Parts: sequence; structure tokens; C-alpha cells
Amino acid sequence: MEKKYGVYICTGCDIGKSLDTKKLSEVAAKSKVPICKTHPIMCSPEGVNLIKQDIAGEGVNTVIIAACSPRVMYDVFDFGGPVLVERVNLREGLVWSHEAKKAGGEGEEAALDPEFQMLAEDYVRMGIVKAQKGDLPEPYKPEEEINKKILVIGGGVTGMSAALDAASVGYEVTLVEKEKELGGFAAKLYKQAAKTYPYTDIETPDIQSKVSAVSSHAKIDVRTETEVARIAGAPGLYHVSFKPAGTETEWDVPPKAAAPAAEEAKPAEGGEAAEAGGRVYKDILLLDENAERYGAVILATGWKPYDATKLDSLGFGKYPNVITNVMMEELASKGSLVRPSDGKPAKSVAFIQCAGQRDEKHLPYCSSVCCITSLKQAKYVREQGEDAKAFIFYKDMRTPGQYENFYKSMQQDPGVFLTKGDVVSITEDAKKNLTVEVDNTLIGEKITVNVDMVVLATGMVPTTQDEAIINLAYRQGPGLIDLELFNGFADSNFICFPYETRRTGVYAAGTVRQPMTIPMCEDDAAGAALKAIQCIESAYRGVSVHPRSGDMSYPDFFFARCTQCKRCTEECPFGALDDDERGTPKPNPTRCRRCGTCMGACPERIVGFKNYNIDMIGSMVKSFEVPEEDGIYRVLAFVCENDAYPAMDMAAMKGLKLPTAVRVIPMRCLGSMNTVWVKDAMARGIDGIILLGCKYGDDYQCHFAKGSELANRRMDNVGETLKSLALESERVKLVQVAIDEYDKIPQIFNEFMEQMEAIGPSPMKGF
Repeated sequence: MEKKYGVYICTGCDIGKSLDTKKLSEVAAKSKVPICKTHPIMCSPEGVNLIKQDIAGEGVNTVIIAACSPRVMYDVFDFGGPVLVERVNLREGLVWSHEAKKAGGEGEEAALDPEFQMLAEDYVRMGIVKAQKGDLPEPYKPEEEINKKILVIGGGVTGMSAALDAASVGYEVTLVEKEKELGGFAAKLYKQAAKTYPYTDIETPDIQSKVSAVSSHAKIDVRTETEVARIAGAPGLYHVSFKPAGTETEWDVPPKAAAPAAEEAKPAEGGEAAEAGGRVYKDILLLDENAERYGAVILATGWKPYDATKLDSLGFGKYPNVITNVMMEELASKGSLVRPSDGKPAKSVAFIQCAGQRDEKHLPYCSSVCCITSLKQAKYVREQGEDAKAFIFYKDMRTPGQYENFYKSMQQDPGVFLTKGDVVSITEDAKKNLTVEVDNTLIGEKITVNVDMVVLATGMVPTTQDEAIINLAYRQGPGLIDLELFNGFADSNFICFPYETRRTGVYAAGTVRQPMTIPMCEDDAAGAALKAIQCIESAYRGVSVHPRSGDMSYPDFFFARCTQCKRCTEECPFGALDDDERGTPKPNPTRCRRCGTCMGACPERIVGFKNYNIDMIGSMVKSFEVPEEDGIYRVLAFVCENDAYPAMDMAAMKGLKLPTAVRVIPMRCLGSMNTVWVKDAMARGIDGIILLGCKYGDDYQCHFAKGSELANRRMDNVGETLKSLALESERVKLVQVAIDEYDKIPQIFNEFMEQMEAIGPSPMKGF
């Protein structure tokens, strides 16, 4: 569209008191902006109406608002229709976070700092340039019609709950279960801890009513003894084929030889595998003619018990009367607690918590629900009579929420003995009775108990750990990614985004995501169902999902210059890009989360968004002034909009001050950082560049999973760029910042400025 610009400067919130807004208007005029107006409260109805009048009467369709942070008032400054809006952060980004005056000498009045005004003028220039280089994105509309049906994999309590939740609001659901019957493990439970007040008893799980509700629902298609053979496509556009449970298809069998394209698709450092479980990538591009259409997938395949044969030190497999908590549940379901060795009633039972858990040799995590399970099963023992006894030896007792009431009720039972302690040994006598020796107990003494049976509280292992249960036809492979970060559980960002996997449109719920009780699984199912619905509706409207929900932009590729280097396909955290046999990217926009990682990865700079691209950021880098005077430095900060930029806003709200030499450019994600911007900045004489990104590593906080980590890896390329310019490597630095570390922001910038001053000004100034 032909653009007509308008700059609107707010003078409220101390902006007008601290800055010469007339000079800011002159900046707009020099940038050939025909309309520039000020208002004391731009976010007021009067201020907003001022802009609306120019949109309607003057034809303004590109609005630059110099006022508060773009993180606030975004709904107030949404003018709808074909109006591009850019925000210049003068309040939090300047007035609230910088000193307007230089300290005077003794007896002298502080003078206005010219750097303060210059910073404001530079920000206005950058905002105008950003608007000039950006265009309004249009929603993505695929040729194929978006499908709104939801596929739920797993017919346990989580899968059934998710299916009912989605169907109850009008969505068609296919529920797939590999067993003959629905219900999963919950259907095999004898009892569960009470779900109603006072939460001190046990009750029979009401699974059959849920099975009946699912089986009779008009919008739920139940398919038992069925597995997913293959899922191709993208959110709203999935093509899913099924198979009888336990059978193989052509997609399960590795090919005899790999095609050249697959052999050449070597992943870059940190990239994802080019081959999918031995299958040739060109084969998985083919669509199954019998495939059915779906919009989103809910993964609710549950858990399996840890292999207790690995716990021989606790007597399992060695002594017949050492069993697991799952085996105990099976015994109780049969109507009587008897010993496996001789069928005699088990009147005294020892429960050993964390059996193989919180142990790097077995399971490094705690399954959390085992404590409640053992307390419940201790009640089974006590129901056999007053002479029945239960002993529970634990490392820590975890009974959150209402389960604390159940725990307290069991503490008051005289036939239940609980203590913290370490199991030293388990031995067996000639009659198959067991002796358990426990040290480091709460009473400070070693305890020895003789029991009929020992129950090991083994942990939950997710079904995703060693099974490609969704069999995705993606370049990056058939399963989910980075499961090792979550001990095999299907998760994406455990801090910010529950339910979401690294595959957009696939949402995990229940014990495949983390250990949970039945009520927790039911709640989790509702969350996953809502996420699946949100994803489908976003795909239908042509916009992105989390974390840039509603973003209409999507990456555009100038394929004529593509060298088929495969960096974009390998580095995309979400598998949004496939490629053809030559290695040319094949975008899947409904998989894309708009992070821009592909843009940062591309050495040829052929990837961009209409409202976020290489030329835009590069032009912003070139738009502000770089003084040549001695002692005046210029530092450029590329700041992630998800954690670091909000932290900077919070620092400003707290009155913390930053150096005026720094110019900040917000980034969608540091993964979108292209090294050409470093070269452009350094060539202009910028003294230093600092990148502020999210925490990365095992406990990463990056909203796009890999952004900060990828930016850190690209620092090697940055080093080569600096070397080619004969500049010190210390002039570019990446710092990890959590959203709550706003108090560290001034220190980060001040220390970097001190480092630049120690190195000295850039020798590129004036060239």
C-alpha cells in the first residue's frame, strides 16, 4: 500500500517536561513525515480521537506513536483495518530510565544532558524507519481448507476427559486407544484418594461413567485397538492415517537405502536430525491417500511403571514377596491382599518410597504421586483388620493440596507407622518372610521390621520415552524433540507454556507430560483441549499461536537466492520447515510461531516477515547518529521482547537508571539475530553491541525454546566478523536475563560501558 505517515508525540508522564518535543517534531519533518502532532495524554479518548481523525480525514495509514512502552496500551492504539502502528518507547525506554541532567560541580546547577535529547531523537528516527521498512501483514490462507476436527491419542482418563471437553463445545473428536477397552490405568485402580471434602478416605474411581459418556457422545468417534500410523501436514491441515494396534506399516520399516538428499542433509551444530528414524525424508513427503483430516492433536498416551527388575538391590526379582505399587493395586483389585509366594494374607506390609526415583542410576526425578499411592495402599492393608500393620519409609512425603488432609488422617491411624529413613537392607527367611532394616530415621535409631510383604513405590515413566507414538512425517523426525530435557516427558517450555510440545498443534496432557493424579489429569485435559481449540481457530483465522498469539505475519522466502544450506530447516525449533530433495525450504506457516529463527539463520538473508525483516532492523541500525567526538560512545543493544525487554521496562518503573549511550532495538527472539547487523553496526563506528536474551540450558526460559542458545552459538560467526574488521571480540557480548532480574539491568549496561571505555572508541568512526 502507498503509505501516508503520521507521528504522534505524547507529552504526558514526564515526557514533555524532560524533552524538547519541538525538536522531536523537527526530526519527523526531516524524515519527510507530513503530519506530526503532540498531545498531553495520547492514550486518552481525546488523544486517540486525534489520531483517528487523521486516519479518516487525512488518509494516514502508518502511525508512529512516541509515548509509552509498546508492551502497554496496545489495545488502546489498535486502530484496526489497514493501519500500520509503530511504537517509540520514550517513557520507560528513556524518560523513566535515564538522567535528564548532568550533575554540576560544587555550587553549580545541573545542566541538561544533550545526550538525553539526542537519544530521544534517535529513537524517533528509528521508529520512523521501522515504519517505512515494514508493511501490514496479511493472514495466511492455505489452498486447502482448514479442518477443525481434533485427534486425541490415548483413551485413559486424560484422553477421555479431553475428548469430552472438546466435544462439549462443539468440536468433532476422534479418540484412538490401542487397547480393547477405554479407561487406561485408572480403570484398573481398586481405589483412589477421595476427591471431595474432607478428603480423608478412599473411594472407587468413577471411570465407567466417563467411558459411557465418551462412547455415547455424538461428536466423539471412538476407535479402540487402533494406533496412529502417521501424521503429516500442519495445524488445521493434518493428514492422519491409522493402523490396527500392534501392526507395522511401510512408515515403520526403514528403507533399504538412503536417498542422496537425506545423506546430504547433515544438521548444523545444534540442529535437528535430517533423517527420521532411518526413513528417507523424500518418502515422508508423500501423502497417504487414505489419510483423514484433522486440525490439532492431543497426546494423552499416559505412563508405564519403571522396570523394577533394575531394582535388585531392594529385592525385586530375588524375593517373591517384594512387589511394586502397580502389582499391589492389582492384588487389591482381585479382592484380597495375599502374598505371591504362598497365597497367605499379607497382614504386615512395608512400603518403600522413591524406589529407583531421585536416583541418577534409575529415575532422576520424583513421580510425586507415589506418596499418595502408598498412603492409599496402606489403608488397603488396614482394612484387613485391627491386627494389620503398614510401615512407610520415605525420603520426603509429598501430599500437596487436599491430599495433606488424607496424609494427616493416616498419621492418626495407630496401625500405620511412618518415618523418614534410608533402607539399608531387605532379607528373607526360610518362610519367605521379609526383614527390612532402615537407618537415619526420625527417632535417631536404626529400625528393623519383620513383614509379610514389601511394596516398592516405583515411578512413572512417560510412554514417549522410547516410542514414536505420534509418528510425525516431519523432516526433523517422527517423535517429539528434546525429551531428554524433561526426563522423557512431552513438554515444550515447562516455565511458560504447559501442554505445548515443540510441535505446534500437538498438545500433551496428563501423565505423558508429568506425573499426575486422576483429578490433576482431568484438569490438564481441559487445558490441552483449550489449547488445541485455540490452535485450530488461529489457523482458521490465519494467525499464529503462542507466544505471539494473533500475529498475522509469517516468513517469506526469496527462493531465487537460496543456496540450500539447510540452516533454516535445521535450526527452526518447531519443525515449521520441511525441504524438497534439493534442500530448498518448504514452509508450513501454520506450524510457525513467528520467532524469526529462520531469518537469523540464513546467511543469504532471503527470509523475512512483512513487519520484521533484515532490511528493517539493518535500516534502524543505520538511522541513528554516531558522534565522532572523543569520549562519546555509542552502544547498540539487541533485546529479546519476551524477558529482557519487559525486565528493562520494570527497571524503568522502579526508577533504575541506564547510560544514555545505549540504543535499544527489541527483537522477537535472539534466535532471529542475523550477524549482518553486527557487521553493519561495527562498520558505522558503533563501539559495542550487547545482546540481552532469555536463559538457556537445561532450565531454559526462552519462549521459543532455542533462541538464546542459537544466538550464543552464532557468536563464533560474530567473532569472525569482528576479526575481519580488525576489532576486538569483547566489543560484542551476550547476556542472559530472566524476566524478574530487572534490578540487574543497570549493572549489565554499566559494566559493558566500562568495558568499552577500557577498550577505547571504535577505530571505524568517521569511515
